[in-house]
Amino acid sequence: MIQDTIEREIDIEAPPERVWALVTQAEHLGRWFGDAGASVDLRPGGALAFRWTEHGETDGRVEAVEPPHRFTFRWRAPGEFGYGEGPLGPENSTLVEFALTPHGAGTRLRVVEQGFAALAGADEARGRHRDGNVRGWQAELGELAEYATGATAGA
Repeated sequence: MIQDTIEREIDIEAPPERVWALVTQAEHLGRWFGDAGASVDLRPGGALAFRWTEHGETDGRVEAVEPPHRFTFRWRAPGEFGYGEGPLGPENSTLVEFALTPHGAGTRLRVVEQGFAALAGADEARGRHRDGNVRGWQAELGELAEYATGATAGA
């Protein structure tokens, strides 16, 4: 049976308003998350896309925007796990939520990605997709923490 959810939490040495900008603005997402760019129409129902040199591009849809506390989007898997075209739904995409809370002088960021069990395809493929995202979130959130410190220092 496939585990449905990935949960990660990280403390970032930047105020919530700054971290909010880093997780919602394309110019920042395209640096720490997608290494080949990103686009975001920051409103519920807005389109988003992430691009990676190694993994290609994936599309998605913004679900919730509650500055500076909550940003949720649904996205399709890039690369070998791509789920084709058409409307985004539980069978071809997962739901990601960024929740930001003040923590000391910085921000605690909680990321939850869910919906792996409902994806179309064989258990083995869905399991590989989830395992890849577990590793991906670990790496990407580390990059975000480093980027936030550098971006904050330069702001």
